[in-house]
Amino acid sequence: MAPRKPFKFSPPNAAEIEAEAIRQARDAAQIAAVALNPELRLPRSARPSKTQMKKESHDLQELGEALLALPRAKLDALDLPEGLRDALDELARTRSFEGKRRQWQYVGKLMRGIDPEPLREAVAAQRVPSARDTLALHEAEAWRDQLIASDDALTRWMAAHPDTDAQALRSLIRSARKDVQAAAAAQAHDGAVERKGRSYRDIFQLVREALAGAERAARDDDDGLASTHDV
Repeated sequence: MAPRKPFKFSPPNAAEIEAEAIRQARDAAQIAAVALNPELRLPRSARPSKTQMKKESHDLQELGEALLALPRAKLDALDLPEGLRDALDELARTRSFEGKRRQWQYVGKLMRGIDPEPLREAVAAQRVPSARDTLALHEAEAWRDQLIASDDALTRWMAAHPDTDAQALRSLIRSARKDVQAAAAAQAHDGAVERKGRSYRDIFQLVREALAGAERAARDDDDGLASTHDV
């Protein structure tokens, strides 16, 4: 068997470079023409691939699902084309699987004719408060667990939130610790499912309300500072 010849890269010559530049210029001209007259066909080299088209279709379907989840007032504020709004309303009313599938296809077809970015921005803005609420929830849970586990956490909490009724919080912490010890003993004795006592929930509620109040105060301060700068 004869040895294979090593591959040698041959740089394109001037004629090949010129031909490629002409092809790209022709494609760009055809794309511009299609923008003015959608009935024209794009050159094959400028057309999106089937994979790209499938992904775009899937993204638009997800966007349509997110639009349906928006409150009606938010959806009205988007000023959607009448045909698309009617199609979304019909989709919300449709119950059968096949009916929904056909309606999704129709919604996707209509959405391809509009700019999706304002719609994505509206959906993202709607989701921000939910993400903020989730973060606040996790922060309150973390503080609750630290307060029950360590006296140092109480010192840090009072330094950050001096308006808290320290005596009431200490009482809740002592009660929660007793509940934790009792639950652990019961679980070790007969395998009972661990249950949280009322003090456990009360600490969470106290912490959550304090954190929410601090956040509102911080926002009010920021708004006041912005108003001062605007004057």
